[in-house]
Amino acid sequence: MAKAPPRPERAYSGGKRPFYKTHPYLPPPLRSKPLTRKPTSLKRRRHSEEGLRIMDLLRTFYTLTQTGTITCDSIIFRLHTKATVVILVTLTIIVTTRQYVGNPIDCVHTRDIPEDVLNTFCWIHSTFTVVEAKRSLINDQAHYPGVLFTGNQPVRQVRYYQWVAFVLFLQAILFYTPRWLWKSWEGGKICALMMDLDVAVCSDIEKKQKKKLMIDYLWENLRFHNWWAYRYYFCEVLALVNVVGQMFLMNRFFDGAFMMFGFDVIAFINTDQEDRIDPMIQIFPRMTKCTFRKYGVSGDEEKHDALCILPLNVVNEKIYVFLWFWFIILALLTLLTVFYRIIIIFSPRMRVYLLRIRYRLVRKEVIDTIVRRSKMGDWFLFYMLGENVDSLIFRDVLQDLAHKLNRHDFHHAPGFKGEIQEA
Repeated sequence: MAKAPPRPERAYSGGKRPFYKTHPYLPPPLRSKPLTRKPTSLKRRRHSEEGLRIMDLLRTFYTLTQTGTITCDSIIFRLHTKATVVILVTLTIIVTTRQYVGNPIDCVHTRDIPEDVLNTFCWIHSTFTVVEAKRSLINDQAHYPGVLFTGNQPVRQVRYYQWVAFVLFLQAILFYTPRWLWKSWEGGKICALMMDLDVAVCSDIEKKQKKKLMIDYLWENLRFHNWWAYRYYFCEVLALVNVVGQMFLMNRFFDGAFMMFGFDVIAFINTDQEDRIDPMIQIFPRMTKCTFRKYGVSGDEEKHDALCILPLNVVNEKIYVFLWFWFIILALLTLLTVFYRIIIIFSPRMRVYLLRIRYRLVRKEVIDTIVRRSKMGDWFLFYMLGENVDSLIFRDVLQDLAHKLNRHDFHHAPGFKGEIQEA
């Protein structure tokens, strides 16, 4: 077989020997020039790095809010202390990013006043709108609401847009406070009593030992959990006070225009387009006025009346429309929860009914015995344990505890009527 003739050598400089040099039967590459990437602009690189930092911050915060699979509160309470906190912190990051990455305010400037100076001045010293310029017309030409010749007319200062991010973060702290209190008062009781019994797959000896430890604790501490349960109920009432108080706080923050904000938005949607005024523009104006005073060449004061665009208010108005409806829903659900807790405190029959419909594997006479010979705090502990422990193991625990209660008569109470007074 004839040997293939060698390929002619090509000049190349430095580096490793090209691939086709060691394999003469392969054709040389068609592209002689190396691939080059377009250099990334500095602005785009900064925005990318800023986005990565924000995502890392969000990921870290969401990791801190995760508390595992142990349930020691109600779903309404978690909507306050977990879901709402996550929402408010996310909105804080969004507003902060929008405020410091883009231009939160753009004002019409002249040659004598630099653009950055005017924007910074109007952002720091606030802008204003004319109160009487909502729907009036000037020379038969429509104008933007709130933008009019000032003169001696009353004006409304727009200062809050500087503080929106801080107020949202303060709201997140206030919503997390009831959870922090309950976690400190709960003391890990549910987690300690579970002893990994949320998984039914374990050896019979281990399961029997853990069930015995749980039953011994419940027997020795029966009727001593009322104060523990009342602390949780206080945290639920505190969550209701917090969400209602935050509605008044927002109303004060927006000069009395937030309390009816949601109803005004609904009325705005249902009104004809020609006759309606956007309530979001009234609270979050997108165009305002700013007065800048400077000294001229002769030393006299010169007044510059500038128009300012607030693109940040486009984000703010959507945020607070959502928060208005979210707070109203939370307040109604929490109010129902408080009434539900009051019924539970004064009605042992309701406790029996709730345990029956929640844990159908437990016999009726077992539930009757346990509720009749225990107090409201014990019922709350049983309910929380049933939320976390495996259903079969929880059934065995309640049956053994009821059998132990039947054998010892010193916990006996004279029926449900007597129990109402002791609950």
